[in-house]
Amino acid sequence: MIEALISSKTRVKILIKFFLNNTSTSYLRGLEEEFGESSNSIRIELNRFEKAGFLTSFLQGNKKIFKANNAHPLFTEINSIVKKIVGIDYIIDYTLKRIGQLQKVYLVGKLSKGLDTDIIDMVLVGDINKAYLVDLIAKAEKKINKKIKFIVYTEGEFDIEKIKERDVNPLLIWSNT
Repeated sequence: MIEALISSKTRVKILIKFFLNNTSTSYLRGLEEEFGESSNSIRIELNRFEKAGFLTSFLQGNKKIFKANNAHPLFTEINSIVKKIVGIDYIIDYTLKRIGQLQKVYLVGKLSKGLDTDIIDMVLVGDINKAYLVDLIAKAEKKINKKIKFIVYTEGEFDIEKIKERDVNPLLIWSNT
């Protein structure tokens, strides 16, 4: 879908990498390995984003590390567009808000690390009608054309530190509080 608007696949990957999770950082060779693309095409896009002020960089040893510029006036809008691209906005607005006493939603797995994937992994926290959730998730999967995997915890069961130990990079994407 976004490829019709933005023809550079590398540019789309960079948008997802840095603007879905604003804490994501990376360097040129790391992105080359992650994206499976030439360093030259990635370098060109990184330089464009940095020149426009969408990305900032800093040196860490001999590596130039990039990250999203959260202070950019368009950061919030770009973040919103990226969430729409991957289908997260639809899942939250039309599915998760209807399933009971949902408290928090964490994105985990590849997508939370800024890697484009056809699977959306989530951790849901709250008192949730699981049967209704399964039905709504099936409808959402058809709508966004992606597989949605989830695990549900009650507030008493949930421990963010145990989630972090699993190296799934939990990213809070919605909270009722």
